[in-house]
Amino acid sequence: MRTLITGATGFIGRALAQQAAAAGDEVMLLVREGYRQRPLPEPLEGQREQFQLVYADLRDAEATERAVSAAEPQLLYHLAAGGVDDPFLDVEAALEQNLYGTLNLLRGAFADEDGRGHPQQVIVVRTPGEDSAMNPYAASKAAAWQFCRMYARTRGWPIVGAKLFQTYGPGQGPHYLVTGALAAALAGQDFPMTAGAQQRDWIYVSDAAEGLRAVSEGGLAPGSSVDLGSGELASVAEVVQQAYDLVGGPGRPLPGALPTRPGEEPLQVADVERARALLGWQAAVPLRQGLAMVRDHLTQEGA
Repeated sequence: MRTLITGATGFIGRALAQQAAAAGDEVMLLVREGYRQRPLPEPLEGQREQFQLVYADLRDAEATERAVSAAEPQLLYHLAAGGVDDPFLDVEAALEQNLYGTLNLLRGAFADEDGRGHPQQVIVVRTPGEDSAMNPYAASKAAAWQFCRMYARTRGWPIVGAKLFQTYGPGQGPHYLVTGALAAALAGQDFPMTAGAQQRDWIYVSDAAEGLRAVSEGGLAPGSSVDLGSGELASVAEVVQQAYDLVGGPGRPLPGALPTRPGEEPLQVADVERARALLGWQAAVPLRQGLAMVRDHLTQEGA
């Protein structure tokens, strides 16, 4: 399978690229021009010979069309997005990257009116924040998905959605909750945080990547979407406390030390029964085991 991945240099994209290559796919990564001169994020750089690089900035419609046309993917995963780690990014930047970037990608993928070179399936990664769209990141992602559904239903383009819930795992940046809390615990430091009352569905990164591959094989109808989560709910405060319990040491969480951000939904949980019924897939890594694997990864990095 000729597989093209946008956002492959990101946290989830790296895991997906590795899994797709290990499964025998011919994997192409759509990256910006700068990666001609600089290395890819690890572990991709160490495995660079396994991937073909295709260069374009999704904000550039003509460059995107040329890149996708040259790649001729059979399967296209769209993970690239602006605001994943900063949901309150500038509105114009959110629209440019998430709405217009998605539109440029789709128009490039389906540019040939005779259908030659069209991907057999496009999987668009979504965020549960789209349901309430209370920040520019989520609102722009929600708008992009509405256009995806429009094209799927009016033109028959084989676009399906995959809504990924709270993904964590080794290699995630230090400013994300799980990595930040475990790093502080390992350093024996306190962890100032918000009250952390919001309940989230936590999914380990390898499960997220496997779920995306299950979507590609699930035969979902164009314009439909499925949730990818574990069904294991825990509040932000509970997850931080579990991280400290796994490490031990003198540090402790400080819930309530920071103000709660606006636009935080109290509950986000995946419809795991629907994913199991449609895809025959379910997450395999329990939260405590996943936290322990992130702890071990950080310990090895610091050794």
